[in-house]
Amino acid sequence: FAEIYTPVVMVLAVMVGVIPPLLYDGDYIGWLYRALALLVVACPCALVISTPIAVVSAIAQAAKNGVLIKGGIHLEGLADINAIAFDKTGTITKGEPKVQNVISLSNIGENDILQIAASLESLSEHHLARAITADSKDKQINLENVYNFIAIPGQGVKGVIKGQEYLVGNTKLFNNISPEINQLEQQGYSVIIVGTATTILGVITISDYLKDNIKTVIKRFLQKNIAVSMLTGDNSAVATLVATESGIKEFFANLLPEEKMLVIKKMKESKKVAMVGDGINDAPALAIADIGIAMGKKGTAVALETADVVLMKDDIAKLDYVMELSKRTKNIIKQNITFALLIKFLAIISIFPGYLTLWLAILADMGATVIVTLNSMRLLKKT
Repeated sequence: FAEIYTPVVMVLAVMVGVIPPLLYDGDYIGWLYRALALLVVACPCALVISTPIAVVSAIAQAAKNGVLIKGGIHLEGLADINAIAFDKTGTITKGEPKVQNVISLSNIGENDILQIAASLESLSEHHLARAITADSKDKQINLENVYNFIAIPGQGVKGVIKGQEYLVGNTKLFNNISPEINQLEQQGYSVIIVGTATTILGVITISDYLKDNIKTVIKRFLQKNIAVSMLTGDNSAVATLVATESGIKEFFANLLPEEKMLVIKKMKESKKVAMVGDGINDAPALAIADIGIAMGKKGTAVALETADVVLMKDDIAKLDYVMELSKRTKNIIKQNITFALLIKFLAIISIFPGYLTLWLAILADMGATVIVTLNSMRLLKKT
């Protein structure tokens, strides 16, 4: 803006100081005075400060309310969002999954199944891993040393215990899935399978619960004509159950991290998309979305680093709040710019008849700056 505005003002000031006295009365001093008044009143202080002070005020207010916004461009971008994709666990659900049952499908005991799973999952950051390790701790099961540990994104983990390689994960990690396992999934459980490369030893069923306010939040977005969808790596039965209970009509299940990213990429072709998630598996989708939003309390380091906005207390209702704050900020920026330009225009046209003195020019310039500053600071008020 300055690259165009500044040269135009400088040229206009020179023209005001030189051309009228040459063509008319030869009053060089009077027109030079007008030219100086023009330079003073055209100084774009109010215009330049109108956007950053509004943005800083809004970001500060958001921080007070538990929302971290990593820059003005992301704050303004929130106002344009018309589609939101939610990860399931830790976003729609409480992210506090609990082990329901440990089922042996071999001659190995249930505690041994849990010990193998917990030993491997103790090295993982996945939310279901935390549920398994917590259950083993409650049952006072000692963990074994794990060697050659490998995390397989979207599938599970594997590692060596006492010379034997074990696999712990979902159905994508195993080939010989029994009807019994499929039946457990159909009941709405997240099923973690424990086995070797050739044999399934047992399964662990885990369930989670919806966040208390998620139905209200989803309903509010739908009323505002914001499309809502759910992306999850869990099986279709779990996804259907959670989507139905929370009021979400569109969902995608059995997704790997790269598949979540592809879904977001497809959505971006027709909408401005925000992705909300908390896990390592969500990071690619958070990165490619127009606005990535992470859960700050239970979110992984990768998700927090990748996201543009962080809900520090995992309160999903703050998402609606910060989107409304973004719209208020953009409206105030527009008010500031309109007011600043109007004051400049009125002052400039007052120069030629000689109505505008240098003192009035200074007053108009500083007054406009003070007014847009005070207008922007309204964003600091509680709403």
